[in-house]
Amino acid sequence: MVAMPVWHLRDYHDDDLDQAIQIWDQSRQADEERVFPVSEVMAAAKAGQTAVVAVVGDELVGMAVAQAYEKRGWILLVALASRWRERGIGSALLTELERRLRAMGVRHISALLPAHAAGAKALENSGYRFRDDLTYFEKLEPPGAANADVLAALGGRTLPGGLWDAMAGMEREKQVVERRVVLPLAEPALADRYGVVPPKAIILFGPPGTGKTSFAKAVASRLGWPFVELFPSRLAADTNEGLAAALREAFADLAELDSVLLFIDEVEEIAGARSGKAVDPGHGVTNELLKLIPVFREHDSRLLACATNSVRSLDAAFLRPGRFDYVIPIGPPDPTARAAIWSRYLGSASDSVDVSRLVKASELFTPADIEFAARKGAQAAFEREVTHRQDQPVTTGDYMAAIADTRPTLTGQAIEEFTEDIETYSRL
Repeated sequence: MVAMPVWHLRDYHDDDLDQAIQIWDQSRQADEERVFPVSEVMAAAKAGQTAVVAVVGDELVGMAVAQAYEKRGWILLVALASRWRERGIGSALLTELERRLRAMGVRHISALLPAHAAGAKALENSGYRFRDDLTYFEKLEPPGAANADVLAALGGRTLPGGLWDAMAGMEREKQVVERRVVLPLAEPALADRYGVVPPKAIILFGPPGTGKTSFAKAVASRLGWPFVELFPSRLAADTNEGLAAALREAFADLAELDSVLLFIDEVEEIAGARSGKAVDPGHGVTNELLKLIPVFREHDSRLLACATNSVRSLDAAFLRPGRFDYVIPIGPPDPTARAAIWSRYLGSASDSVDVSRLVKASELFTPADIEFAARKGAQAAFEREVTHRQDQPVTTGDYMAAIADTRPTLTGQAIEEFTEDIETYSRL
């Protein structure tokens, strides 16, 4: 006879957050709307309210959270991992919650759950009385208001429409991103009909300034999803608990949004190749991100887009299939793309300027370099007019001078390394 694993109870720790959210998801029925949202429950647990978990080894299999108001306590959550139900864990969690609440002077403990919610049976088995003589009233915020609060707290925003169409040139990259990423997410029912699984996480790699951030924003604009950018350096500065804890908290907040494109630029800062030494300070952060990505992938209408200038510096486990669906190169613009980018920034001046000369002279320019040179050329013409008042339009020479005075971001070596990286890391 095989012995059943032994579970035991302990206090909730901040490190339990990702597993706790997974259990919360497992405890919900498909169409069930919780009275207390996960963000409120986890905020209560983090703030020191009564929170107990059940564990088997390192695996968290159950959790219960309660909040005390003077002599009354409210049970906010009783959640069990699906394969650990009907084993008395829920009743044991409730008993421990009651013991702690009574020690705080609580004499009246209440629980408000959706009908047939996980935890209801444990409440009945623990002596709680079901009351059908009560009517529950609730006033909801206007649609989207809760999302707006979470989005604002994360520094996110809803981007204007049309950013995708405004991406000048880069047609090769746009075609790949549209077919592999945008269309399955924009038409999930049709994708499901053909057995296409919409992507949940992608990596964009390429030299600096080639438009990786612009692509991520354009995808969010095209889908109509909120855009949230996480800055590792800012997360570390905003918390005293360390970057790993800040990442956990940010990902927990993201779970409250109905849809989101999460963008992490220069992801090598938190997912660089680990040294293999236990004392490596980067281990904890990289490990935490590796644990958070599978949880993020469990939700629909979510896309994680990570960008890096140095894909070869990323940890091998980070690049492994199963975490990221596609690893997409975003390269320097070819002549056709440079012509389109120049035309975009020249505006009406493109009719009187030799665009082909500008394209040839800006061979190593990124889209950002072209934008800078175009502004610089227009500024020179503007200053000339202000000084001499000759009504002379901007000329090809103005832009050629601006190109000569602009240091290109790209180098021959950078392009050579990028070409090698496409062969080694690209996954489309």
